[in-house]
Amino acid sequence: MPAKVYDNILQTIGHTPLVRLHRVVADLPCKVYAKVESFNPGNSIKDRMALKMLEVAEKEGKIKPGGTIIEGTSGNTGMGLALAAIVKGYKCIFATTDKQSKEKVDILKAHGAEVIVCPTNVEPEDPRSYYQVARRLQTEIPNSWYVNQYDNLANRLAHYEQTGPEIWEQTEGKVTHLVVASGTGGTIVGTGKYLKEKNPNIKVWAIDTYGSLLKKWFDTGELDMNEVHPYISEGFGEDFLPENYDRNAIDHFEKVTDKDGAVMARRITKEEGIFVGYSAGSVVAGLRQLKDQLKKDDVVVLIFHDHGSRYIGKVYNDEWMLDRGWLEVGTVRDLINGLGRRRLVTIAQDSKVSDALALMKKYDIEHLPVVSGLDMVGCVSQANLFRKLIEENDVKGMELTSVMEPMLPVVRMDMPVERLTSYINKDNGAVLVKDESGQFNILTKYDILNAFSKG
Repeated sequence: MPAKVYDNILQTIGHTPLVRLHRVVADLPCKVYAKVESFNPGNSIKDRMALKMLEVAEKEGKIKPGGTIIEGTSGNTGMGLALAAIVKGYKCIFATTDKQSKEKVDILKAHGAEVIVCPTNVEPEDPRSYYQVARRLQTEIPNSWYVNQYDNLANRLAHYEQTGPEIWEQTEGKVTHLVVASGTGGTIVGTGKYLKEKNPNIKVWAIDTYGSLLKKWFDTGELDMNEVHPYISEGFGEDFLPENYDRNAIDHFEKVTDKDGAVMARRITKEEGIFVGYSAGSVVAGLRQLKDQLKKDDVVVLIFHDHGSRYIGKVYNDEWMLDRGWLEVGTVRDLINGLGRRRLVTIAQDSKVSDALALMKKYDIEHLPVVSGLDMVGCVSQANLFRKLIEENDVKGMELTSVMEPMLPVVRMDMPVERLTSYINKDNGAVLVKDESGQFNILTKYDILNAFSKG
């Protein structure tokens, strides 16, 4: 049978696959499935509600042909709106926050949108916040429409009409739990409301992040701004209560740390072969925190909101992860990858001490391997040069060989990090690491201390 032909890209939104998870949920008693929303053309679930909100606005006369779509977005909603704007002939201006990944901003620009980056750490009512910037632009630009995904109930309507029915059909009505990382409230409320109408016993669990006030609101009814503080997780959690929320559609809120979400996202990608975004990692981490509430016959559906390509510069960047103490470092290779491959600065054996001092100052390094031709023959260290300087007034003019120390130890890339302590000590402050291509990298005791002192 030939594949279906579509008139435009918007017709491919929805009907995303439901994929069973295995390794990351191996110790859970039940079946767990992921609704993989990166199969949408904009690579996220937000395509669904972006198109729906625009269609409703058109029907209600809120935007006319050739108008401008304005929204505050962390990236994914903007992408869905940008796709719709291209097909329907609108312009787009998006306000976003400076905590969002550069990839998200660049993707929006690639699709013709204008993007204004606003500070994260301001109150929602602050005129500099991305919410207020978007509202202001709507008053200044003729024939413009402010989407307001947070309070626009067409957001949750999209999921009531699409996402919920798809999950019900794909599980043949056997779904018992829905787990969603919740931000605007549209996905969890719309999908949850539909599923609960089909079966009131279905449990709907929302995943929140530390720094968001949503869990406290759900548990107590109180909007406590003391709960709010900056957080790194992207795409979910809020510092105010969007109108899309309906407590009757949700059974529980569970908080997940920034670290746990990021680490689990990387695990899902490596162990399940699904390239996921930050929120998917948080959803699996949150489900695992609640695993004691699951039974053998349960059928759990998780929403995997978006694609891992949005997070290349963050979650999937070893240096970014290591800098926060989140990289799971087991081998020397992990440590090298986290620090980034750095140029190894060396000095020729027939050089002067003054040459070594100049290189150390230029590159701000403490250990300088000494080479003869292509061979490593020794090392010069700041500590040893300092001792020589105390013993003798003039060392700069001396031959390098007169202060040269033995060659640094060479270790393998697959060596467990714990074994480095056998090589790095008070007398030896660094090791050389030889990779598969024969190139050398250097690890100092400060690299190791910095890697394990964060988090």
